[in-house]
Amino acid sequence: MLKAQNDEFVELEMKQEILEADVVIVGSGMGGATTAYALAQKGVHTLVLERGDRLPKEVENWSPEAIFIDTRYKPDEKWVDEHGNEFVPGVHYFVGGNTKVYGASLPRFREKDFEEIAHHEGTSPAWPFKYRDIEPYYLQAEKIYKVHGNMGEDPNEPPRSEPFPYPALEHEPYIAELAKRLRGAGVTPYSNAMGINLGPTGNCIRCGTCDGFVCKIDAKGDAEISALNPALTSGNVQLRTSAKVKRIELAPDGKSVHHLVVEGIQGDFIVKGKKFVLAAGCVNTAALLLASKNPKAPNGVANSSDLVGRNFMMHNNAHIAAFSWKRKNDVKFQKTLSFADWYFDGGDGYPLGAVQLIGKVQGIMMKSYAKKVPLTILNFIARRSVEFVVMAEDLPDKNNRVTLDEKGRIKITRHAVGVKTHRILLRKARQVLRASGYLAIFTQPFDISMNSHQCGTTVAGNDPKISVVDQYCKAHDLTNLYLIDGGFFPSSAAMNPALTIAAQALRVVAESDLTHFSNHE
Repeated sequence: MLKAQNDEFVELEMKQEILEADVVIVGSGMGGATTAYALAQKGVHTLVLERGDRLPKEVENWSPEAIFIDTRYKPDEKWVDEHGNEFVPGVHYFVGGNTKVYGASLPRFREKDFEEIAHHEGTSPAWPFKYRDIEPYYLQAEKIYKVHGNMGEDPNEPPRSEPFPYPALEHEPYIAELAKRLRGAGVTPYSNAMGINLGPTGNCIRCGTCDGFVCKIDAKGDAEISALNPALTSGNVQLRTSAKVKRIELAPDGKSVHHLVVEGIQGDFIVKGKKFVLAAGCVNTAALLLASKNPKAPNGVANSSDLVGRNFMMHNNAHIAAFSWKRKNDVKFQKTLSFADWYFDGGDGYPLGAVQLIGKVQGIMMKSYAKKVPLTILNFIARRSVEFVVMAEDLPDKNNRVTLDEKGRIKITRHAVGVKTHRILLRKARQVLRASGYLAIFTQPFDISMNSHQCGTTVAGNDPKISVVDQYCKAHDLTNLYLIDGGFFPSSAAMNPALTIAAQALRVVAESDLTHFSNHE
């Protein structure tokens, strides 16, 4: 027990429940669940704390109105922007985290994404490890999450030690024809890397309620189904839901985490561990570190560099709908194709990004953005359009950051870096789609509330003065704290980040000191 240096803890320890494990993981999304999976294989006694609960299987899982209009699965909490304006964040507090509603697009970052790259508006920094260091773990993650794809289609694909574990999803006739039109317009479409349980032994039915929806039949490669549930069946991992971590308490010397104070249904309780992993998502992980400031860590836990919360990135994204009244889109599972011909060179030597199909959009889903347009018109457009996300890199900037306001609310300050790049990419994408036979292109830019692909707030690096964690996600300031979510990304690249988070989690468990316990721990 700690001595009188923390009277509140002494009182809590006398009155409250105390849980203990070798490794304590906060968060059950892609980072937390994959870490738990890898620890389970090693026989490590692990406890996963999730602030939410299991997401129920219900009719609303597949209801576009419930999800996109009523925002049924969004949290009640509000974040604020730099002006104090409230917004509902694009996060989901359930077992499995944001992966419960993600689109299951699981591409690898490209080999050059781990290197320093010059952009129109700045530089994308190098990572403290190379693609070759994470490649074996990309392959492992692809097997865990049942990733489908075809090797050799993508002109920018990185080297692979093995082919994809499952073949790419077959394009439906409308998309197959679109691929031909795109080739005729001068680009090279390729099959998306998708994490779904499809095939002779799978249960995926290729429905129209995948991207943005909850999979009612557990066929999506989300973190709960693919990683956490198998970890739990091992007997080495336990899960505590409705457990929101309020505070991190350090040991008397300030060099390690001693315990967590957790808010549960029956009140606060204490969680002790030999090692701790924060995997709450880059915003909430940073917020927890900042909220846990104390005399030993006056700027927040693990924040001697003053970089916790800084360099927030979320991609420069926009949804576009390419419309042609002559062509009716009858596709069900639309998200099978991308093109990224300008990923590293848009014609002037600077990178642009990727254009990726999203799940088929219904008229009622458009209503969440185009609120004043009659639903009959939106339905007409939806039946004759095909939808993409246009994704460009968001460059790190120390002034783009996560902080806490005077009320303790999460505050996001962001001025996107890479807007010029995204504007060029949008223009080139529109040109290609018009050349492919589409008469009009409708655009929905992402705002601060659509903070998908969030990363960068606890950046990894070799120098403790300019980074928060090392290449294995261990906090420079503490001996037993690891931060394994998108926060460690030095750059955002222009690819979906989930598979890279999963691969890094596997790498950390395999190669770091996370599973090495000293006698005094």
